[in-house]
Amino acid sequence: MTTDELEKLLAAQPVALLHRLARGRVHRHFRLGKRRLVELLLRHSAENRAGLESDLHTLIQERVNRQSPSEPRLADHPRSAKPSRRHDHAPTQPGKTHARPPEPESSEPACTLASWLEGLGVPEPKPFVPDAWQEEALARLAETDVIVSVPTGSGKTYVAIEAARRAMDDNRTVIYTSPLKALSNTKFTEFSRLFGADKVGILTGDRRDNAQAPLLIMTTEILRNLLYDAAGGEIDVRLDTLGLVIMDESQYLADPERGVVWEETIIFCPSQARLLLLSASIGNPHDIADWLTSIRPTPCHLVKHAKRSVPLRAGYLHPNGKLVPLFRTAGIPYGHPGALHPEAKRLFAHYEDETLPPRSR
Repeated sequence: MTTDELEKLLAAQPVALLHRLARGRVHRHFRLGKRRLVELLLRHSAENRAGLESDLHTLIQERVNRQSPSEPRLADHPRSAKPSRRHDHAPTQPGKTHARPPEPESSEPACTLASWLEGLGVPEPKPFVPDAWQEEALARLAETDVIVSVPTGSGKTYVAIEAARRAMDDNRTVIYTSPLKALSNTKFTEFSRLFGADKVGILTGDRRDNAQAPLLIMTTEILRNLLYDAAGGEIDVRLDTLGLVIMDESQYLADPERGVVWEETIIFCPSQARLLLLSASIGNPHDIADWLTSIRPTPCHLVKHAKRSVPLRAGYLHPNGKLVPLFRTAGIPYGHPGALHPEAKRLFAHYEDETLPPRSR
């Protein structure tokens, strides 16, 4: 296989497969985008080209085997790629590419505005029952570090609150970190109401209240600085009894500018404290869990699911005040972005006619 063929084959793979291929080959590969991953894997191929190609083909075959027989096979390899249906009667000419054919209009009637709005509002009160993943996260936290990667609105805060409550009942200090001062202030107000003002403190660049409380809220940078001071011999009494560190919005690990703060905080975190990382948008939680397991004395357990407790709905509000569903269905038709509601399409066209200059129409 030539270098050009290998590059094309790598570029054709999903980024998750590239991350698996990069394990042990590319340092901090979980922070990289696809283009950079391909570039570094190609660079690594100079050391062991045969090994890289062998592993690549193995991962491709595993992925193909996992696909259902009813699903169309992806064109993982340029040599095995089959022509798509649109090419059956229109072969590709050199130097030309085919535009995606327009999605056929659905024969199903589009949902009405009333059906799209149905069910919105304040739900009826009912007893709170933790979800299975919430109980799993709390149970695992007794033995291991935990990463919780679930959609927004699923109830990550419940896990944080219950974990903090259990740690304080065991006379352990809890530190809750967030990347934003505004979020830290919000959590300070929320936790003070839940646990009592005497048990909650806050440390940010602008605010310092009740600094000796058993539950401290701070920005991640403040905790990193405390750990730096401890490494230099200035042991803070709060770190001696530290039992739990909650890192909210932990997807900041991938931030090019601030991610190093999260890395250093995790690396220097006292070994007796459990780590609880919360996020709705970590792209590679398995890699983060593997990394935590490799550098911490206790393993890391991943709690992950993608089902939304509160499904999203997409609507379109025209400047004239008319509200319509954005898609034909009440929910978002993932994978079929072209299934627009006919009235939304009509309003789009109307808006363009009114706003775009004549040459752009």
